[in-house]
Amino acid sequence: VQLQASGGGLVQAGGSLRLSCAASKRTISNNGMGWFRQAPGKEREFVAAIDWRGQSTDYTDSVKGRFTISRDTRKNTVYLQMNRLKPEVTAVYYCAALRRSTIARMTSEYAYWGQGTLVTVSS
Repeated sequence: VQLQASGGGLVQAGGSLRLSCAASKRTISNNGMGWFRQAPGKEREFVAAIDWRGQSTDYTDSVKGRFTISRDTRKNTVYLQMNRLKPEVTAVYYCAALRRSTIARMTSEYAYWGQGTLVTVSS
């Protein structure tokens, strides 16, 4: 499966962005999916995950209540809605797919990765 992340950009603090992760070559309807981010000089970290049915989600504490992960099976796409953005979330955001249908936080568990989309939040 190939993943293409998009939707990043420059936004002021307090603003919103919606990231998209479109899958191609095959369906991701049976895969758990996740979003990760990597800031300059830091390790890639978990942001959010969603199971194959979209019924179970998980978020890192710092984004709970502000970010929402969702998926559209018909479009073979996963989204990350980011609201009330803060400068400290500036990073390259990556989407990833598990080989299984559940959710996970560890980068090592994800088999497929997109190329990343840059999110910059100005103060």
